[in-house]
Amino acid sequence: MSDTQNVSSTPEWEQRFRAPRVSLPDWAEDAPDRSLFVSNATGTYELYAWDRASGRQRQVTDRPNGTTDGLLTPDGSAIWWFSDTDGDEFGVWMRQPFDGAQGDDEPAAPGLEASYPAGLAIGRDGTAVIGRSTDEDGTTIHVVRPSDAPVEIYRHRESAGVGDLSHDGTLIALEHTEHGDAMHSALRVVRPDGSTVAELDDTEGGTKELGLAVLGFAPVAGDTRLLVGHQRRGRWEPMIWDPVAGTETDLPIDLPGDVGAEWYPDGSALLVEHSFEARSELWRYEPGAKEPVRVETPAGTVSGATARPDGTVEYLWSSAALPPVVRSTTGAVVLDPPGPEAPASVPVEDVWVEGPGGHIHALVQRPATGDGPFPTVFEIHGGPTWHDSDAFASGPAAWVDHGFAVVRVNYRGSTGYGRAWTDALKHRVGLIELEDIAAVRDWAVKSGLADPAQLVLAGGSWGGYLTLLGLGTQPDAWALGLAAVPVADYVTAYHDEMEALKAMDRTLLGGTPEEVPERFEASSPLTYVDAVRAPVYISAGVNDPRCPIRQVENYVDRLKARGAVHEVYRYDAGHGSLVVEERIKQVRLELDFALRHLKASSSGI
Repeated sequence: MSDTQNVSSTPEWEQRFRAPRVSLPDWAEDAPDRSLFVSNATGTYELYAWDRASGRQRQVTDRPNGTTDGLLTPDGSAIWWFSDTDGDEFGVWMRQPFDGAQGDDEPAAPGLEASYPAGLAIGRDGTAVIGRSTDEDGTTIHVVRPSDAPVEIYRHRESAGVGDLSHDGTLIALEHTEHGDAMHSALRVVRPDGSTVAELDDTEGGTKELGLAVLGFAPVAGDTRLLVGHQRRGRWEPMIWDPVAGTETDLPIDLPGDVGAEWYPDGSALLVEHSFEARSELWRYEPGAKEPVRVETPAGTVSGATARPDGTVEYLWSSAALPPVVRSTTGAVVLDPPGPEAPASVPVEDVWVEGPGGHIHALVQRPATGDGPFPTVFEIHGGPTWHDSDAFASGPAAWVDHGFAVVRVNYRGSTGYGRAWTDALKHRVGLIELEDIAAVRDWAVKSGLADPAQLVLAGGSWGGYLTLLGLGTQPDAWALGLAAVPVADYVTAYHDEMEALKAMDRTLLGGTPEEVPERFEASSPLTYVDAVRAPVYISAGVNDPRCPIRQVENYVDRLKARGAVHEVYRYDAGHGSLVVEERIKQVRLELDFALRHLKASSSGI
């Protein structure tokens, strides 16, 4: 049978997962023809090197559970990649020559033991600044020079990370949360010996909830300007801070929603990435100008962009209907993966619903045939500080193919709608988001979109957590639940999870389980497990450091004890899988569970 016949006989939803994809290529600052990207071309997401001058591409990593974290050295001579064990995110940095081959790897910093990563920056002289996080030490940051032992320059119990290294290697920008608020970082610029050059803190010692983010040093020798993201006007936007001169320069980029930026390679302008109401676009701003100039991109979502040395911009674009593609402002496709393109899906509709905390934005996809009401999946995003957008997603498209409407809710806590919306997620964690989801559910039923007897609550990570919490606190609202890698027992999850997430939980809930036990109890799905009446499907990675397996088992044991209808799928990976066939298997299991329990047709599975 030919490849064409094989593809044509495969359901479109599976074709979308298997279609080859590539990430936006990163490129070496001083060797821009040398690039690094991620692709699933072999069926597992791995790193690939691309020499643009010769056109040669080669696979850099080949591991059972995949690899996505990598960085080129500025001269393009080597690739650093993070090596963990079975997706547990705990490991060490490895180094491979750009012109080498698989297996030509060596430990990049042999003096450092395994840890969770907390940022990496590499200098032109081979010096690396490496951030590490462990349960025992909190965050430590080390300067590693060629042939020298690592030198620790920073240590703190709270979470921190490496932001960037200046062009000449004399300044290091750090993000830290020493004030105890993991959602709002402060900045510190230090010398390679650890001595402080300057501080920037918008939290006022933790009494004010404003965050800062490192966006990058100016890419010019001797230039000490640092591009910084701030929240001083109720949203993320960039400014220029010179920690040596002690100056701050506001930028007249008056766009609604959240705004990020990065430098053009010569430092003469900024490439501005603007996210608003589930879409994104690009702008160019030259410091000193009155306003930015639009960089034309199609309507949809730009998932990443970079300015090349010749001034062109490359960007990764998609919409809910059309699969991702790496494009250039010249109109060309930059990197076209081998193999068939993913089948298109249906576009999203925007819905605004009045909720207890303000207007809630939801994205709706409905089957191309029929007028409804439809069986409907509420696909809840993770994060929680994230958002669903008008971008291509194979999971929701699979539900649409099977006759379901899909509703995705950008609940309070989501990004892209201003600081107040994101920061509303405090103390009544989980319950706040579910209030917004309930308001959109009511709209979906009253509008005729959703069949109230066939409503599915689903999600992964934080979305999986909200699924289990929603099944227990809103037992009459949902016909069944599908929870992937969820928080299920909040107290046990806190004690078992990686240290950076402990810090986030302390921020969200106002303390540890011992300090605020009533808040952890109110926000834990385990508290309400005996009220769950809908069938529950749970999938979990046995090596997951974010939503560890023990707390999932505690929840499952409670379901078993009372004979509740449930199924559990455990797989040998971490917080999700980078293996395409494993992802397809998990979606197939979810579809089968839902169709069986909703007594719908199983056609296509």
